[in-house]
Amino acid sequence: MGQLRLEKIQEFIKQEVSKIILTELKDPRIGFVTVTQVEVTGDLRSAKIYVSLMGNDEQKAASWEGLQRAMGYIRTEIGKRIRLKFTPEISFHVDETLEYSARIQELLLKIKEEEGK
Repeated sequence: MGQLRLEKIQEFIKQEVSKIILTELKDPRIGFVTVTQVEVTGDLRSAKIYVSLMGNDEQKAASWEGLQRAMGYIRTEIGKRIRLKFTPEISFHVDETLEYSARIQELLLKIKEEEGK
């Protein structure tokens, strides 16, 4: 399969899942969730959806539980919106790169502050 087509499908799934989470899911547990990346296998049978969860640990856990419960609905909606032979099996994964980069920024500022003293 062409790399360009795969990238287009990944981007489309990312946009659609973001729309579904933002506007269609009515679960009050789901707080601030951002879809950061989607990886689809070459045969289009499975998709890993990376999400960034905001809030304290309790809110993150509640959002994660809500996403896990809504996985079937999200897959069904993707199947309706994407014209593929097979609807990919989806799985959610927590993307911690934002927290990691914030921690690095915090450490760099701390080092700079200590050098100034």
